[in-house]
Amino acid sequence: MTRSCRHERRTIRTALAGLSIVFALLACQQAPVTGRQQLILLPESQDAVMGLEAYQQIKQESRVSNDRDLTRRVQEVGRRIAEASPHPEWDWEFTLFDNDEPNAFALPGGKVGVNTGLFKVAENDDQLATVIGHEVAHAIARHGSERMSQALLAQGLGAIAVGGGVNPQLVEMASQAATLGIILPYSRTQESEADHIGLLYMAEAGYDPREAIPLWENFNAFGGARPPEFLSTHPAPESRIQRLQELMPEAMEVYRANRQQ
Repeated sequence: MTRSCRHERRTIRTALAGLSIVFALLACQQAPVTGRQQLILLPESQDAVMGLEAYQQIKQESRVSNDRDLTRRVQEVGRRIAEASPHPEWDWEFTLFDNDEPNAFALPGGKVGVNTGLFKVAENDDQLATVIGHEVAHAIARHGSERMSQALLAQGLGAIAVGGGVNPQLVEMASQAATLGIILPYSRTQESEADHIGLLYMAEAGYDPREAIPLWENFNAFGGARPPEFLSTHPAPESRIQRLQELMPEAMEVYRANRQQ
């Protein structure tokens, strides 16, 4: 390698590093409810495009359930929680997939999928609302975009995340990730945050937040020693339940205030 080539590579690396720092400084946002600082490089307008692209692919590759009663329950609970969120105006979609795995997912822009297998652990609509509230919280807090921004920054591609239009590379990333049902795996910090936010959203929507405890106990007991896939990147069940118990007075205050209206 010539000295000129080495110099050019160093220059490119330095420029990318500088751009990454600039974007990191410009793209700091705060998560709802918790106020946690987030790095999000992507405009919110791109969320909807990427989420829709991934959602359409999932619906093409997976079987949508024809169970009318369960579909109605998912869509009704989802509608109420979306209306209680800060963005009821988003183009929310709640789809029930014919899949035995007790799982659910959220994509940017308000696209939520629920597996029929979730009803193995969600024994009533309040417990169903715990999971859907958690997924709505992921969407509202833009956790998918946050994870993608972290990945872009790590790759030195922060520059492509800004601009007027939707970048084809971002859409392609969303399309590839659709086979997994989520944009990128969420961190445990994001999962705990979604528990907190979702607990308040379900309470605001009129669902009993106390049902979150037995729901996660059911998840923990399901499948014996092997936890469901849904829990693989989540906080330990004992830690999660303890944290929910700590948050319960706040959630119950919201729940009781909503019932008095």
